[in-house]
Amino acid sequence: MRILAVMCHPDDMELCCGGTLIKYKKQGHEVFVCHVANGNMGHMEIMPEELREIRAKEAKKSCDMAGFRLISADIGDLTVNSGNEEQLSKMIAIIRYAKPDVIITHSPNDYCSDHVETSKLVFKASFDASCPHFMPHLGEATAVTPIYYSDTDSGMNFIPTEYVDITEEMELKEKMLSCHESQAKWLKDHDGIDVIEEQRKLAALRGTQCGVKYAEGFTPLIASQRMRPYRVLPQ
Repeated sequence: MRILAVMCHPDDMELCCGGTLIKYKKQGHEVFVCHVANGNMGHMEIMPEELREIRAKEAKKSCDMAGFRLISADIGDLTVNSGNEEQLSKMIAIIRYAKPDVIITHSPNDYCSDHVETSKLVFKASFDASCPHFMPHLGEATAVTPIYYSDTDSGMNFIPTEYVDITEEMELKEKMLSCHESQAKWLKDHDGIDVIEEQRKLAALRGTQCGVKYAEGFTPLIASQRMRPYRVLPQ
């Protein structure tokens, strides 16, 4: 299968679904990772344009560790807008390029507007991309793709209906997350949290819920044409 994770900021993939994507890759699937926002506002001291470049390098280093194919929509932080035609065009082009069998993205009730707008953008673009006469210059139309929503920040207001055991993938997930040095400092300074420790706590909680050491939780988009008669997430 071809897997497309569309996450907002350059470290969100590792936090929300990194272990699951590693498992997909280990099972022989092709994994594409798209960062919608470029992370240019995520620091107390480094200025936006310099930070944009730093975070792009951090993201590439992380994805290279797992053999993921990295794509950036390069939209500025705090400006993600599902109603923006230019951003919609970018997302349609990315989906048509990746031709995914499944998309993983943020929950539509996550903690910040950029995450929520990313979720909305993926929902719209993934259907629009299936219509061959809509923006045909952006590539060949795709099938209407199943969508899975990843856990929210700290697991707030999110009840998983499906779990992926990431116990064996946890070590690599944390190494990849550690590549995002600039964001680790931002989260410590801005939110007072240790990002490695926080994600480990959530993975342990989800693991307890499904009987393993560490897990990631998801919910599917329940809608016509989005369902499949088989498990899409990795065993």
